[in-house]
Amino acid sequence: MDSEMEIQNFFNCTQHILGRDTSWENLNVSQLLDLLPKQLLEDVNLKVTLGNCMGLGRRPYSPPWWGQFAWFIVFAVMLLLAIIGNTLVIWIVLAHRRMRTVTNCFLVNLAVADLLMATLNGAPNFVFLVTANWPFGSVTCRASNFTANLTVSAGVFTLVAITVDRYVAIVKPLHHRLSRRVARAVLFSVWCSSILLALPTLIYSDTYTKKYINGEREICFIKWPDGSYPTSKTDYCYNLVFLSVTYVVPMSVMVWAYAQMSSALRGHGIGECTHHQMQIVRAKKKVVRMFVLVVVVFGMCWLPYHAYFVLVYHHQSLASAPFAQHIYLGFYWLAMANSMFNPLIYYWMSNKFRVYFRMALCLCRSVKNSTPDQLTKQFELNKSFSVSQRHFHGTSSCSRA
Repeated sequence: MDSEMEIQNFFNCTQHILGRDTSWENLNVSQLLDLLPKQLLEDVNLKVTLGNCMGLGRRPYSPPWWGQFAWFIVFAVMLLLAIIGNTLVIWIVLAHRRMRTVTNCFLVNLAVADLLMATLNGAPNFVFLVTANWPFGSVTCRASNFTANLTVSAGVFTLVAITVDRYVAIVKPLHHRLSRRVARAVLFSVWCSSILLALPTLIYSDTYTKKYINGEREICFIKWPDGSYPTSKTDYCYNLVFLSVTYVVPMSVMVWAYAQMSSALRGHGIGECTHHQMQIVRAKKKVVRMFVLVVVVFGMCWLPYHAYFVLVYHHQSLASAPFAQHIYLGFYWLAMANSMFNPLIYYWMSNKFRVYFRMALCLCRSVKNSTPDQLTKQFELNKSFSVSQRHFHGTSSCSRA
């Protein structure tokens, strides 16, 4: 009886939705089942309307309160550190003349991208992923999806620009270095190309309402002309292009470039060199190690997220698995956490950044009572003294640097 009622309900809803088309009026249920999948692919809204008419059962993807609270703590800590850390990076470079180098200007651009990612995409998407409801409206949905791809693209393109700048400085030191004017042009190109790459998400993002027995929920998704994820081939092709342009190709280029830089720096070990040359080589090695770590962390954070979408497209049943929501939340958290890790890497591996971080966060009394210029001068004196000690104890060749 229940099956007969469900079939009749399906028949009535289909006739109600498609009754205006006379070609559907005299079809039986079996004929409707044969023709409906094609109709669904042609009009993604039809599936939503038909589902709402028939009833979609109980509302899914609603974790218990303790599960939502646990994810809230994890995401809140990550987003707070990302916002504070990247804001401090921007302040350190822009507010202190000593830090306004071309490389640090690229770091500011990377920090801006990470800050936008955390505030405009990370926070609202966290609410959507945990509660399975988008309460922010269609305009915010478009802005969030667009910002996500925009900032990811801008961040990785900035990393490539930093890699090229370091490559020229180390492997080809006689070539002309990037000037501030050229650096500004590069950053302008970075944002223009990122906008073009993310533009489809701005055009096709939309929201719709799903109705259930125990309520309804708003969905923020990308509605391509041939459907939505994970059945849309357009979405799959776009994700492959996005994966190639923002991950596979940049990572390949950066790995090759840093391998060349490491080889060039090891090559400085032939013969004797002056104390000043030792300092330059040591400083270059330290900078390269820092950016290698930045690239490695970027690759590790984003690989699971990209792989998830490709895998689910080919195995769609994984998207409805019992722990699919928590697995995706974990991958999404790891990808967003990349914006938190970068400032921590600067603090750990850059003495200059560490000085200003400590001053801003008031981690010790001496930092509180010192000015930025005093702290920087003290850092330079300590650095020179330590290098002189190493030189005095017999480290006189670049091979020991």
